[in-house]
Amino acid sequence: LSGVAVLLALGFWQLDRLTWKQAILADIDARIMAVPIAMPENPDESVDEYTAVRMSGTPGNAELHVLTSGTAAGTGYRVMRAFDLSDGRRILIDLGLLPLDAKNEVATLGPTDVVGNLIWPDDMNSSTPVPDLPKNIWFGRDLAVMADALDALPLMVVAAQMTQPDPRTTLLPVDTSTIKNDHLAYAVTWFGLALVWAAMTLFLIFRVSKTKDT
Repeated sequence: LSGVAVLLALGFWQLDRLTWKQAILADIDARIMAVPIAMPENPDESVDEYTAVRMSGTPGNAELHVLTSGTAAGTGYRVMRAFDLSDGRRILIDLGLLPLDAKNEVATLGPTDVVGNLIWPDDMNSSTPVPDLPKNIWFGRDLAVMADALDALPLMVVAAQMTQPDPRTTLLPVDTSTIKNDHLAYAVTWFGLALVWAAMTLFLIFRVSKTKDT
């Protein structure tokens, strides 16, 4: 009974975590889909991540390629460029996915209006390979290092709409589909283990009682 109680408690705890995570995802979705605002003067990750913004400016010519898979557009390179805002600031912009076989294609991009979302990516971890700089292949969006490489502020907007889009790329707007939410699966696992534990316990009691009877 104690074992079943512990397993059930873990299952209900995961259901509570599921409710918590769903609330977070709903808040993120609301930020993503909100009416775009002008780029904040001093964006802050703790309050501005996923904020929908509108901006005008010109992408720089230099670009960094981030090898990416599992997107709606398939496998390719996320194209990162500096973006010179009309107010004089220079930030980073994610222009979407470049096909693998188009890596050597070059595009000169002119002034454009952009709607997108501010994001502080968490692509990097201890197992992320270092970039292959001679081949211009990166393996994660390392915001600080990329900003330094492109002489920009460590701010990134992922483009969702552009009046003059990059003809080579497919835009990859921000969404919540890649944010893990496995709490329901964990809850089912714990409840399943509780059921198995209970069945095994009943079987053991039955066997013991049969033995005593004989």
